[in-house]
Amino acid sequence: MFVYADNAATTALSEEALSEMERGLKEIYGNPSSLHFKGREAEAALKEAREKVASAVGAEPSEIYFTSGGSESDNWAIKGAAKLGAAKGKRHLITTAFEHHAVLHTMQSLEKEGFEVTYLPVHENGIVRPEEVLNSIREDTALVSVMYANNEIGTIQPIKEIGRICREKGVLFHTDAVQAVGHIPVDVRSDNTDMMSVSGHKFHGPKGTGFLYVRKGIRLPNLIEGGGQEQRRRAGTENLAGIMGMSEALRIAVRDMDEHMERVSAMRDRLISEIEKIPRVRLNGDRERRLPGNINFCFDGIEGESLLLSLDLEGICASSGSACTSGSLEPSHVLLAIGIPKEVAHGSLRLSIDAVNTDEEIDYITEKLPPIVERLRDMSPVWEEIIKEERKISA
Repeated sequence: MFVYADNAATTALSEEALSEMERGLKEIYGNPSSLHFKGREAEAALKEAREKVASAVGAEPSEIYFTSGGSESDNWAIKGAAKLGAAKGKRHLITTAFEHHAVLHTMQSLEKEGFEVTYLPVHENGIVRPEEVLNSIREDTALVSVMYANNEIGTIQPIKEIGRICREKGVLFHTDAVQAVGHIPVDVRSDNTDMMSVSGHKFHGPKGTGFLYVRKGIRLPNLIEGGGQEQRRRAGTENLAGIMGMSEALRIAVRDMDEHMERVSAMRDRLISEIEKIPRVRLNGDRERRLPGNINFCFDGIEGESLLLSLDLEGICASSGSACTSGSLEPSHVLLAIGIPKEVAHGSLRLSIDAVNTDEEIDYITEKLPPIVERLRDMSPVWEEIIKEERKISA
């Protein structure tokens, strides 16, 4: 059996999205900036896609800017807000210690330019505390950036409360919602969000597509100079086929969200319950406030890489953390941020399931995982030391 359980890294393109992309490639191939009828046809398709995306997140079409994905959107929002703040003498930024690297590395690049960044701690349950955001805001704070849901441990953050605090303090608030949009209800109005980053391939749209929501009245500096695309802020002929595919994928995701959340959450909880029967395991992140499809565990005495390769041999695709850092030998910065010891963090496993997964696939994972863990521990000198230490204590 083949089981794809790495949906947090990317999802398979849906048939609906593929159909829209084919229409965009074969039929609506004009340039949206052209004045002839094929250009007007393309412009109409672009407008329709923008309206679908805006409706899905509670925004107005004029507040949606199409990008290449989450990383670009994060960079544009953070660097743009920093530039706006600097013009007013505000050079202080706030984020958290367990953000995606698209946020963390952008913040670090701004530190080299003289900005000061506060990295808020994340507590054991993987939830940011709004009062700590409030206490960190200063007179010179230009931006707060807190992710909507963590990409590794799946914890959902108190975005509404943080957004309300920022709105009351007159500070711009950005959220990286790449893992949230299309999977849980998101509304930029009720969330008090000023800017929000989204990536299409996380909800069965095509890779290389995404958008940045920017609340009306916020004038971010241009990302790319050139033509008049994206309200003259991001020049370049639009990836119309990709945008059409993404917008349709998001429409379908929002339409089916309630049903999918219920079914995926049930599979998630069953998988968590079965994995917890394995000795010396730890569920990472809050049990309740987590994405419907996220399961993240640490296993004492084994290396995550060995676990992933063993699962792969059984036809199970999983990960140990963010796909963007899969080549790194360092333990997850997310797990370290919530207090997991470095040696334990090396033995992490992320299973991210989706509505396309089945109960039979969950059964297959629960059948194959325990003997793999047992076999790897039998070969592990670290596990042998753990057992020896336990015997000493019990004696």
